[in-house]
Amino acid sequence: MANLVDVTTSQLFDDLLNKNTGSLTVVHFLAPWAPQCIQMNDVMAQLAKEHPQAVFVKLDAEAVPEVSEKYEISAVPTFLLFKSGKVIDKLDGAHAPELTKKVQKLASSVGGPAGSGQAPKEAINERLKRLINTAPCMLFMKGSPQEPRCGFSKQIVQIFKDHNIQYSSFDILSDEEVRQGLKTFSNWPTYPQVYVNGDLVGGLDIIKELVESGELENTCPKAVTLEHRLKSLINQKTVMLFMKGNKEAAKCGFSRQTLEIMNSTGVEYDTFDILQDEEVRQGLKAYSNWPTYPQLYVRGELIGGVDILKELKESGELLSLLKGE
Repeated sequence: MANLVDVTTSQLFDDLLNKNTGSLTVVHFLAPWAPQCIQMNDVMAQLAKEHPQAVFVKLDAEAVPEVSEKYEISAVPTFLLFKSGKVIDKLDGAHAPELTKKVQKLASSVGGPAGSGQAPKEAINERLKRLINTAPCMLFMKGSPQEPRCGFSKQIVQIFKDHNIQYSSFDILSDEEVRQGLKTFSNWPTYPQVYVNGDLVGGLDIIKELVESGELENTCPKAVTLEHRLKSLINQKTVMLFMKGNKEAAKCGFSRQTLEIMNSTGVEYDTFDILQDEEVRQGLKAYSNWPTYPQLYVRGELIGGVDILKELKESGELLSLLKGE
């Protein structure tokens, strides 16, 4: 369905909210292994059919921790309902009747009649416009990136993977109205189709030409590399502590000792829970050539772990180092 999408990065989530300020946006924070979340995904799919004017988003809470932390998601499933980029309602737990009631109430107040049925051509075009603008780069394909269902779609997915292109996808086999409507809307009769910033780029042949000319990276947005992400994280605050757990609840003895040392200095610092992000946990070990946690960084430079901090405290150097004196 055109209004039911998976979001896999914080950037795509922000872009989606910005693109859909005039619509009700329902976000399901889920864990793919949780039975109650799987059950509520079916509810989301049904609601998306009944409310084509609203946007329904599925987001893996553990895979996109920046968004989960921003909205203080502590359990799954959790549902946030947005309008104009702001949270207007929230539901905790797998309560299908309650979610249905909230969506019915808020979707009708946002505008547009609720309910299913054949939409007029203007409404279909609005759905298509909204869909091609769901993310900066949208791939309309047969199947999903994990399971392409035609050779052309499989080739584009591989090209995007090889060139580190950040994109969202839509399975045109799941929605015949979109499958047929987009051909007319964009005057492009075949699939896959690639859109950037709402404009049609083309199909597989065009993408191959862009690769050969070296223009693909200039046309389609590149995904943020792990190295770039790690640099951003260690420079997020002047003093950054990467640990197991957080300031309120350390989840290993070394992290607890480090918190005690840091708190004794009175210096402001921020923490990152490496248990919540395996990519960061493993990547930072290689990036800084430091195999264990916790790790403390000051102005983007690695200071070390708990043993180093103990030595610096005993020598009286820790406070001046943290303050940059």
